[in-house]
Amino acid sequence: MRHGPVVPRIESALRAMLAEGRWRPGERLPNEVALAAELGVGRSSVREAVRLLAHDGLVEVRHGSGTYAARPPAPAGDGDMRRLLRRARLREVYEVRRALEVEAARLAAGRIRPEDIGRLRDHLALREERAGGDPSAFVDADLAFHRTVVELSGNAVLLGLFASVLPVLREALVEMVSHEPALPDVSCAHAELLDGLARGDADAAIAATVSHLEAVMELFGSDTRAYETESDTSEKEVAAP
Repeated sequence: MRHGPVVPRIESALRAMLAEGRWRPGERLPNEVALAAELGVGRSSVREAVRLLAHDGLVEVRHGSGTYAARPPAPAGDGDMRRLLRRARLREVYEVRRALEVEAARLAAGRIRPEDIGRLRDHLALREERAGGDPSAFVDADLAFHRTVVELSGNAVLLGLFASVLPVLREALVEMVSHEPALPDVSCAHAELLDGLARGDADAAIAATVSHLEAVMELFGSDTRAYETESDTSEKEVAAP
């Protein structure tokens, strides 16, 4: 549990326990204190991992009662439901990304130094090198670029907020790159962001950030009706993270 992002590892461990039948459907899981002690992690990390499992329908959180193993869904439409839950979760992640990264781009455009441009170029070069390869390696390179932009905003609170959601964001992006088909290349949006920052053009930096993120958010839509009309044999295209 102490190697790599903690929350994804806790989630993976709990998923495995559920899959192995450690808790029967409808059976209550141990409380946060007990799970944290067993896994050797903090209660807040356990709470976040349980929240992610609840998003995927694997557990049910009953306020005032506890967390219960969910009953298996009906076989019919199971793949559609899993896709729906995954995309609903990604939509939430991208709403947070947009709030944080748009402001970071605006601030960074006014505070970036010439030597910072080289760092960003190096991150983009590595991102391009890893495109089409291992999803985890690609996402790590992509997030290194975006984290640097947030860092260059010069706002420690903004950076702290971004760092706090980074483990969940990374896991969600790896999942998307791994499972969403036909991801188009959005390298141009990243290049436009870098160009806007290099010129100190806050409007251009914001526009590039919004264009990049909302291209993905269009897939998720504003409510679940967008997914209810999808056929079983086709998927919409999304933009790479």
